[in-house]
Amino acid sequence: MTFTLVGHRGAMGLEPENTLRSFRRAVEEGADAIELDLRLSADGQLVILHDSDVERTTDGKGKVAEMTLAEIKALDAGEGESIPTFDEVLDSVALPIQAEIKAPDAARAALDTIRDRGLFDRITVTSFSADIIRATIEYLPEVRTGLISSRARRESVDLAREMGVPLLCLGLAELDAEFVELCRQERLEVIGWPANDENQLVHALRIGADGVTSDFPGLLRDSSRRVPEVETLLANRPGVESARG
Repeated sequence: MTFTLVGHRGAMGLEPENTLRSFRRAVEEGADAIELDLRLSADGQLVILHDSDVERTTDGKGKVAEMTLAEIKALDAGEGESIPTFDEVLDSVALPIQAEIKAPDAARAALDTIRDRGLFDRITVTSFSADIIRATIEYLPEVRTGLISSRARRESVDLAREMGVPLLCLGLAELDAEFVELCRQERLEVIGWPANDENQLVHALRIGADGVTSDFPGLLRDSSRRVPEVETLLANRPGVESARG
């Protein structure tokens, strides 16, 4: 059993989210994987943006789906960073990636990239939408998938098993040891989100989650130095080093 620390949109608590700067910071902070969000530009290019418009995270305005890649690239996403394409992230960061499909029209382009670049061992396609994940499995059954939900419900477990999805990314506040054990009995991996302080991290470790998503990817490394219980809980998980970094 391992414990996976996923950098949320890179290291969004420290750097402009979903930028190359943020993803590289996640690597520096000791993340095991990164999470990012995929949308499609008006000219069919995969770009890394969470929202359907660019207003919150850039100095521009407009809907992502109505802007060309050149228009999107001209925006400042913070600290002088531009919005990266999926290919740019793949070329810049070697970590495993949880690629969340935010818009249905981005799915086919993302899957074609995964197939053409031979990334089946590196990319997990995730979504809040069961329809997107179902279409993903139908189009490219070799790809690893995960369902996202803010709530921990039996329905999510049943749906994952029905669809053949191996991963659930669930709101950490809703998770308890009983639910994690249910998932384990069904051979489902559980990642809790978000874990942005030591108490949330300790909770995830206590209940036996397989990992967490965090805005601060250095959390596990730093907490293992400061909080004795984190060190103890990690030491009791087979296959995990007692401290990282």
